[in-house]
Amino acid sequence: MNRACSVMLIMIFSGCATQVPAPISKIPAYDYTVAEVRAEPERFLGSMVRWGGVISRVENKASRTWIEVVSRELRKNGQPLTDSRSSGRFIASFPGFMDPIVYKPGALLTVAGGIEGETVGLIGEYVYAFPVVTVSAAYLWPEKDQAVYHEYSPSPWGHYDPWPYHRRSYPPYRW
Repeated sequence: MNRACSVMLIMIFSGCATQVPAPISKIPAYDYTVAEVRAEPERFLGSMVRWGGVISRVENKASRTWIEVVSRELRKNGQPLTDSRSSGRFIASFPGFMDPIVYKPGALLTVAGGIEGETVGLIGEYVYAFPVVTVSAAYLWPEKDQAVYHEYSPSPWGHYDPWPYHRRSYPPYRW
């Protein structure tokens, strides 16, 4: 009976887990940084990388979509650390159309693929050389729910009332 319950619980909880693709969750043999590739782009042509970060811009072209990503350090599972420093920006080149509402600025994205080369673009008025990665696997990390904080009003007795809404319609009576 215990084994059957254990198997059922494992099946239930594994169905709730997000399925990160293997190329994203697996640390590559050579973990090149964006800064290394920017310094010598010709040396790294065709090299496989796993990079991720925060989406800053989406540009749909005729047959491809370029997503500009501000790189961040990755956890072991491939998820970008939002509080880490960036080693630069890169372009994730996807075949076809990627919806800018789904892949919106501020979302976390991790890609795996080969270095295609570099392209020169602008960040504001600054000329910047972006390494371009031809994406073979990608994972858009789900947004975390924002915590909702309720402001409690002080009660007539001088401490914070944990049930302010139920008392607003019935003011305290003075006898």
